Amino acid sequence: MTEAYIYDAIRTPRGKGRKDGALHEVTSVRLSSHVLNSLKERNNLEGHAVEDVIWGNVTQVGEQGGCLARTSVLASDLDESIPGLSINRFCASGMEAVNLAANQVRGGAGEAYIAGGVEMMGRVAMGSDGAAIAVDPSVAMDSYFVPQGISADIIATEYGFSRDDADAFAVESQRRAAAAWEDKRFEKSIVAVRDQNGLPILDHDEYMRPGTDMQSLGGLNPSFKEMGETMPGFDKVALLKYPHLERINHIHHAGNSSGIVDGAAGVLIASKEWGEKHGLKPRARIKATAKIGTDPTIMLTGPVPVTEKILADNGMNISDIDLFEVNEAFSSVVLRFMQAFDVDHGKLNVNGGAIAMGHPLGATGAIIIGTLLDEMERSDKQTGLATLCIASGMGAATIIERV
Repeated sequence: MTEAYIYDAIRTPRGKGRKDGALHEVTSVRLSSHVLNSLKERNNLEGHAVEDVIWGNVTQVGEQGGCLARTSVLASDLDESIPGLSINRFCASGMEAVNLAANQVRGGAGEAYIAGGVEMMGRVAMGSDGAAIAVDPSVAMDSYFVPQGISADIIATEYGFSRDDADAFAVESQRRAAAAWEDKRFEKSIVAVRDQNGLPILDHDEYMRPGTDMQSLGGLNPSFKEMGETMPGFDKVALLKYPHLERINHIHHAGNSSGIVDGAAGVLIASKEWGEKHGLKPRARIKATAKIGTDPTIMLTGPVPVTEKILADNGMNISDIDLFEVNEAFSSVVLRFMQAFDVDHGKLNVNGGAIAMGHPLGATGAIIIGTLLDEMERSDKQTGLATLCIASGMGAATIIERV
């Protein structure tokens, strides 16, 4: 089987996902084409240099609808002979794009791919595409559907995480992200967004709140308590599924949950022979990929079983992993991962995560793979694992090795 390698991984800064966010006037197509153009320029990609562009985005409606991947290719400087494929595995869409591209290379279906994703959450509201699991009663009732925030609070209740635990994790995420930016650890991968005159629109992660402390978070009300305890009463749905729980402990709020942001990311994946032909040196090998389905009510525990699966499938132990990137959808998701595997926080999300910098749904999976690779190179580590929880109860993971 042909090995698949990462040659480049870039991302835009993440802008606040609201009307006064720096990227609000930038469309998904424009931001995606900016990433594609940057990869083209950085790697001298001419003609039909890659087999396909595989692009993740979650809310595929309106300006993010159609085949956004193909539209972005046509809006970019890539050759029009390169097709595009849009995919949606919710929060893992960007990672699934990378994994799919890697497995296409490994299977011999083309020598090179660009994979990644985009989400302009300030322009295309999360959930505006509708979702049968949430809006179709016959599906929602059978699956004991609750919103993700309730699921995060169920994890906290089930596994014993307090409000202080979640807030302390969030404060540390903010501290690490600020330190990483101060130390220019993202410099290799960030491609600033500029206007038509070449002036910078955004060159840093805009969402960060480096002054966050336990006192400031302590003043925030739980975000999901009302929807859980009053109409429509999702706590009652959860307790039907998990009758051993007396009640749901609502600990999550805007400060210890991932930020709503705009952003895009792309990864260039190819065979060794392709790299030699194009005069490019690989940075890492994609050793393994995995995905799994999980309980759709608690929903966000997927990083644990998918990590168990990817390790077992490849004859590895958790001790074989030098660094981890676990998407910070909510504090309890990552706290549960560390609890399940007894992972040292010093090896996990060492440069902060989505609580501090935001979670542009379709792009995040590609972002954390790039962040992981950059940190592996900076700290001279060999093997890294990236994983995300996924809506509707799924998990995805990727293991990479430096070369």
